[in-house]
Amino acid sequence: MRQLGTRRASLSASLKIGDHQGRRRTLEEEAVHIPFAQDSLVKQWSSMQNVAEGNEESETPIQRNKYLLNINVGGKSFQIACKVLAQYPITRLGKLALYTDPAKKMQLCDDYLVQKNEYFFDRDPSVFHYIFHFYRSGVLWVMDEMCPSNFVEEIEYWGIHLKYSQRCCRILFEEKQDELNEYLKIEKELEAELEPLDSGNQFDGKFLGGFRKTIWNLIENPYSSVPAKIIAVMSSFFVLISIVGMTLSTVEEMKNKTGKMWMEQMEMICAIFFTSEYLMRLISSSSFKIFLRAAFNAIDLVAILPFYVQLLFENLDEADTLYHEELHKVENVSKLGKVLKLIKLMRIFRILKLARHSTGLRAFSFTMRQCYQQVCCLLLFIAMGVFTFSALIHSVEHDVPGTDFTSIPCAWWWAAVSLSTVGYGDTVPDTILGRMVAFVCISFGIILNGMPISILYNKFSDYYAKLKAHELSQSQQLSRRVHLKERVLRKLSECWRADPRYHR
Repeated sequence: MRQLGTRRASLSASLKIGDHQGRRRTLEEEAVHIPFAQDSLVKQWSSMQNVAEGNEESETPIQRNKYLLNINVGGKSFQIACKVLAQYPITRLGKLALYTDPAKKMQLCDDYLVQKNEYFFDRDPSVFHYIFHFYRSGVLWVMDEMCPSNFVEEIEYWGIHLKYSQRCCRILFEEKQDELNEYLKIEKELEAELEPLDSGNQFDGKFLGGFRKTIWNLIENPYSSVPAKIIAVMSSFFVLISIVGMTLSTVEEMKNKTGKMWMEQMEMICAIFFTSEYLMRLISSSSFKIFLRAAFNAIDLVAILPFYVQLLFENLDEADTLYHEELHKVENVSKLGKVLKLIKLMRIFRILKLARHSTGLRAFSFTMRQCYQQVCCLLLFIAMGVFTFSALIHSVEHDVPGTDFTSIPCAWWWAAVSLSTVGYGDTVPDTILGRMVAFVCISFGIILNGMPISILYNKFSDYYAKLKAHELSQSQQLSRRVHLKERVLRKLSECWRADPRYHR
């Protein structure tokens, strides 16, 4: 067995215990100076006590040491000097050493073993080693491999503040704790993004609950069944058809009577499908207020409104043309025509419906919501650069004959194009100073554009991978259900064919 004298008294190999002058003590001096730092004072504990041994011990009087406090933490026993614990009276062990009332002491611990005069704490013994070391050295050591949440919970239980740790360790620990909290926050929001607004359990006990739940699964949960997946594909297909129809309606060759008729019929079919889809979502919603506050439902409403508003304005246009020929009525008709063109342009927002069934668009939207601070800072820097370099280029180029930089607002376009490193070349400086300003502007734009790209891309890749993994798991569950049906049908057909009555 290893000799006691060959072991360092310190629990940390890098900790040097000595006096204030830097002189290191010998092992004998350390044992006298810190009596609880010996191997014999840290021993294993077992809750199963030998009855015979207990009877033998009861015959002899128990030697109680009032200067040492016996502690058992999760099965491991420790002895700490009461004088050392009294230096930290606000901690749990400090109160235990200072209290004289047994009732108050029992409120601080979980159990008390009378035979050994030992206080039991049902806590993590691995973390308590650092608490034990804190009472010995006055410094709370923090290890990187520890879970921040678990460590904070343990030190709060023992009544020890994180301020007792070294500043370097405390800074790294707080950074790790902030990263963990941010990660848990994002994971919670990502789970909320994956889950639909309503749950199938919310229809229990409501009017037509089973019917509304079936519709909800068809519309909101595309992985619940094969028909639900078909409806999701049809929704994306009609969105693309609508966008293609709106694009072709602006082509000169499609503005004839036949082309207009085909475009109107296509628009009517798409509008009927979008209206049916919206009404099905409204019927299957468990709460009307939640339905109206949902962003996707607002997009669905904007997708179908232009069709009906267009019908309304066309009827008003025909009524004004037939019954009013005055000049001011014709002006009103022209105003209605401009409003009608604006309403037709709103159909472009139908492409946002693809975000409901597109993992990439959902990941992009989630990335923008999580990185809105970085995006706002980027826009602020761009605005500062535009104003700064437009003012500089105007002050340098405004005296040049025939220059395009006649004012600072006229130079905004040039500054924005230069900062984005696009460089159309429609407006260029003529003087040497102006070209130097342009070079600085382009350099600043390169640095500015390169800063947030890596952050946004890394987060987008992470969110996209998680959304894709969730989608893949749901699709695998659906495929397993489909394969189960196929296997059942195959087995039934085999049994039917094996039946002798089948061949008769």
